[in-house]
Amino acid sequence: MDICGRVAAFSSLTSAHSIAPSFGTPRPVSLRGTMRLSVWCASDQTGKMTVSVTGATGFIGRRLVQRLQGELWLHDKICSMHEFCLLFALLAREFPGIVIAEEVKWKDSIQSSNAVVNLAGLPISTRWSPEIKKEIKDSRIRVTSKVVDLINKSPQEAQPAVLVSATAVGYYGTSETQIFDESSPSGSDYLAEVCREWEATAFTVNKDVRLALVRIGVVLGKDGGALAKMIPMFKMFAGGPLGSGQQWFSWIHLDDIVNLIYEALVNSSYKGVINGTAPNPVRLAEMCNQLGDVLGRPSWLPVPDFALKAVLGEGATVVLEGQRVVPAKAKELGFRFKYPYVKDALKTIL
Repeated sequence: MDICGRVAAFSSLTSAHSIAPSFGTPRPVSLRGTMRLSVWCASDQTGKMTVSVTGATGFIGRRLVQRLQGELWLHDKICSMHEFCLLFALLAREFPGIVIAEEVKWKDSIQSSNAVVNLAGLPISTRWSPEIKKEIKDSRIRVTSKVVDLINKSPQEAQPAVLVSATAVGYYGTSETQIFDESSPSGSDYLAEVCREWEATAFTVNKDVRLALVRIGVVLGKDGGALAKMIPMFKMFAGGPLGSGQQWFSWIHLDDIVNLIYEALVNSSYKGVINGTAPNPVRLAEMCNQLGDVLGRPSWLPVPDFALKAVLGEGATVVLEGQRVVPAKAKELGFRFKYPYVKDALKTIL
């Protein structure tokens, strides 16, 4: 694939509701804006692709930005820097070429983009009060609705060709026995309801826009997500499974989910619902055993159900119940996972 022939500019919308912190940088309290890096290729100055991303300061968003910029910089021998602006110190340290704009300027960013990635959403691993539950849902639906509305109202010649929108494996509900793929029905719990409404909002995008909905599992990476909370406990010899440990843990390495999103951007075969999980989910007890092995620590101190419920309330269902999700569509499309097994993923991360 000739990156220079397809990618000449990169822009990103950031959101205060980023999925999780990453790269050891404090999560911004309020940050909405646009990142722009423009590059031309010596052999082709006409073909270009601009990507706008909500949630670009989150755990997945930052690595996606890095991947997109890396694709450009890998070709620095034949590509030249054309436009280079530094207007925000925090992000500029890691991602040169940044311009920050308020949400009112999302319209201009989207209309100058060929593709949009929507990753925004308030983290769910917290105690669920009625107010938090409302914000969990609203943060996803509000941003998705705004992005879709801006796309739909764009003149046809300025309309992005593809929308890649995140959703979650919570769509399927929970089960210790069922196996879920993209054709499986939705569950009946709160998170399944959130995901149904989230996806339904994305599906209202103009039918001329290719839509890829990525149902993301638990993302494993070094500086954020689930591992950031688990590793300190294991290092203190206090690690172990949560609850029974028999709940399914449908995971994916950060690099693989970023690669999957990238493929959905550039490959027209990626459309409809795609599960963003590794091909080999494990039960949580096995995940903890593997983590303990890699860290050289025992996985011997389980956290009982009642303790988690006391701390997280209804939100404890996120960790006490799970689902066995398989990426049937990604495998059908020929996507190659760098880390199909959790032990290899953990070794690489740690």
